[in-house]
Amino acid sequence: MDLLVAYDRALDEFGRRVHRVSAERWNSPTPCVEWSVRDLVNHLTVEQLWAPWLLRGATLDEVGDRFDGDQLGDDPVRRWDRAARGSREAFHRPGALDGRVHTSAGVMAAADYGWQMTCDLTVHAWDLARGIGDDDRLDEELVDVVYETIRAQIDSWRGAGIVDPPVKVPDSAPTQDRLMGLVGRRP
Repeated sequence: MDLLVAYDRALDEFGRRVHRVSAERWNSPTPCVEWSVRDLVNHLTVEQLWAPWLLRGATLDEVGDRFDGDQLGDDPVRRWDRAARGSREAFHRPGALDGRVHTSAGVMAAADYGWQMTCDLTVHAWDLARGIGDDDRLDEELVDVVYETIRAQIDSWRGAGIVDPPVKVPDSAPTQDRLMGLVGRRP
């Protein structure tokens, strides 16, 4: 699957669930034990706000602290939608994936950054679904490509503290369950 197709599907999976958060669920816990539903949506909103800057070549210092703290305000869904739209436009800009981007992990290929964003959106779409009591089934083709992407990099990601220790899942389990177990979730 092409990166942009995967990114768009992951963005849509997460966004669909943002639109399903009821007023009483914003403070609900998620599988990310340190984050409520609101914290999780804010985290992904911030990531989307950073993307246009990074894909244009901005350094971390140039972006600074403009996206620190709560970015959701009184209308979390609208703020998410705006950030997601800007990020999608940035990723689809001709040549956006050809360069390099500055990240907290160092300078990397923009395409690698795109895959990291895609993986994060996909896993957190599942987290958000669980946090709001929604259907947690994800696009199967997306899950397949994200599983293979993460599996190839899991040791370095785990070493960097990006993912939790794995949860044992049978080899015969569906790919989505194996993906969630790989990144430390209990499917």
